[in-house]
Amino acid sequence: MANRRDSRIEPSFEGSPRAKSSEGFSVSEEDRVVPGSRKSASKGRSAKAKSRGRGRDRNRRGLLGIATRLVYWCFVLCIWGGIATAGIVVYYGAKMPAATTWSVPDRAPNIKIVSVDGALIANRGASGGEAVGLHEMSPYIPEAVVAIEDRRFYSHFGIDPIGLSRAMVANLIGGHFSQGGSTLTQQLAKNLFLTPDRTLERKVQEVLLALWLEHKHSKDQILEMYLNRVYFGSGAYGVEAASRRYFGKSARDVTLSEAALLAGLLKAPSKLSPARDPKAAEERAQLVLAAMRETGKISDKEYKTALSAPATRAPSYWTGSENYVADTVMDELPDLIGDVRGDIVINTTVDLNLQKLAEQSIRRLIDESGKKLNVTQGALVSIDDSGAVRAMVGGYDYSTSQFDRASEARRQPGSAFKPFVYMAALEAGRTPDSIRNDAPIKIGKWTPDNYGGKYYGKVTLATALAKSLNSVAAQLTMEVGPDAVVEAAHRMGIQSDLQANTSIALGTSEVTPLELTSAYVPFANGGYKPDIHFIQRITTANGKVLYENSGGSAPRVIKADIVGMMNSMMTGTVEVGTAKKAAFNWPSAGKTGTSQNSRDAWFVGYTANLTTGVWFGNDDGSPMKKVTGGALPAQAWHEFMVAAHEGVPVRPLPGTWKSTPSDTIVPDEIPSADASQPRAPPAAVGQSQPVAPAPTPVRQARPAQTVDADGFDMPSDSGSTASIKHPVPPGNVGGPTKKRQTSILDILGGG
Repeated sequence: MANRRDSRIEPSFEGSPRAKSSEGFSVSEEDRVVPGSRKSASKGRSAKAKSRGRGRDRNRRGLLGIATRLVYWCFVLCIWGGIATAGIVVYYGAKMPAATTWSVPDRAPNIKIVSVDGALIANRGASGGEAVGLHEMSPYIPEAVVAIEDRRFYSHFGIDPIGLSRAMVANLIGGHFSQGGSTLTQQLAKNLFLTPDRTLERKVQEVLLALWLEHKHSKDQILEMYLNRVYFGSGAYGVEAASRRYFGKSARDVTLSEAALLAGLLKAPSKLSPARDPKAAEERAQLVLAAMRETGKISDKEYKTALSAPATRAPSYWTGSENYVADTVMDELPDLIGDVRGDIVINTTVDLNLQKLAEQSIRRLIDESGKKLNVTQGALVSIDDSGAVRAMVGGYDYSTSQFDRASEARRQPGSAFKPFVYMAALEAGRTPDSIRNDAPIKIGKWTPDNYGGKYYGKVTLATALAKSLNSVAAQLTMEVGPDAVVEAAHRMGIQSDLQANTSIALGTSEVTPLELTSAYVPFANGGYKPDIHFIQRITTANGKVLYENSGGSAPRVIKADIVGMMNSMMTGTVEVGTAKKAAFNWPSAGKTGTSQNSRDAWFVGYTANLTTGVWFGNDDGSPMKKVTGGALPAQAWHEFMVAAHEGVPVRPLPGTWKSTPSDTIVPDEIPSADASQPRAPPAAVGQSQPVAPAPTPVRQARPAQTVDADGFDMPSDSGSTASIKHPVPPGNVGGPTKKRQTSILDILGGG
């Protein structure tokens, strides 16, 4: 036991390997709970390094986990987003008609109206311009549009992911919708099939339709359809309409700077229209030019040249008087061919050179004398012997007023209506040599005074018409009856309602310049009433004839001898009468007219080639300052007819009549005051015959004395606009007429 106590071994932390091996138990320094002071510095540094390494590993593993989780959830969201998008596409796509039924709708038809020699008068219809092939238009136009609107047009499949992403980023950064990612194909799909609503449904449908368009059509076909249908502002649909609207030329002739301006309009057509804001349009055009240079469409030299020579805008659009013709043609079109289902070409009878001459004459006279004479409007109509309208001006300026005063405004013709009175009298047995007493007369309470109160005593009918003597016209109306005068006027071509009363002798019933002029045509062509027309032929764009005016025979409405007598008398109006300012080196005839207080001034005259009527006045019916038919209207007529007959062989007026020597003239028996029954028209009236060649007329000598103008007085100052009804004097003759002592000069002047 003792030995055992003596041999007890105490625990030791520094036991030898031998002891450990012998006893199997030992405790080292590392086994202490609190390290001993003998810990080495190197071991401390090693532990700290290991600790930091483990921290970095933990941070690295944390970031990697976050990134992994982010990628995971983004992937999940993309899957669900794709599923949702597919669901939306399927939902809205299911609401659309089956793709097999889709087709590009026909472009709104264009109506191209051209003159007798093929010059463009106007384009009408929803588009306002004809379709132009991509190979026909200026190459700058498609290049400019692609450069500014869709640079990757020829590489994408209808949808441009890059452009769409760029637009989304720009909109997010800007905080508002400032850019669109739609391609040209998407824009075309929207224009062809959809409404402009900004809804999710419309956007989905737009994408589907764009993909379909790319599948069915080539890129060039898509671009051509786009350029011929897109809106360019100011009412212009399609590049052809826009080119003519802004530059007065075809899209075939557009320059680089002009193409840039057109392409720039597509962003905001109404806002950027050069007709509204030329400065904004030019600034946008410069951006287009820069885009064209960036994409290599133009060189630096072309860019600088275009900047130094910006597009020049046409002064104004649709200002020409030929648009009055175009409006009339459009009104007549439905009756000729019905609905227009495709592009058509209308060949009119209008000579554009004559049209411009007529417009210039009307405008020049108003510009020179308008303020001084208080005249603001004028109209001119010119018709050839076949009834073809060669020119028609409906007002001073079409751009400021589209109301056509030539075909729509009914005004009092004044003495320009008297030829129908004299025609009825001749048909009732009078002759140009018949004598009447030009003196004051009273019909009821109405006294038809001569202009200026001057009377000539006994005069022939030829002299009375040349001098536009009102008292003689009233006497003749009483003799043959107002109904005979109305019948003669309607037979000749007047279409307006006419009041069958005695005052009709002085033109108190209102007519349009077009119908009054047309009613003079039988005097010019030998007594035949042709169909008055503006349209000669209508064809499709491919040349198929839809309508053609074949002319045909015109009915005779006046006997040949009456034509000769009327032309003989109305020649005096131009040679020695109230229209001496109209005379030129062609045989011509006609009649002036001035309504009460100079509200309307007319001259309708003719040669064997053309019949032309001119009117001046004011839209509100206000009086002009002593303007008569022998003044402005005769001057305008002269200017127009001289130019129209330049180089045309001279032809005499039709009809013959030989005057009876003045010393053997026996006055006609004047009927009693109650004789007012109309005479029957001649038997030849109404027979359809071909127009005969015009024989040379024999004219009687004219009296030396003339008056300067014509006019008449009525019971009250009633105006002359179409909406005002004029007082009608009683038809019976009452009260004694006051005889006037005539001088020897008056007697000699009356023949």
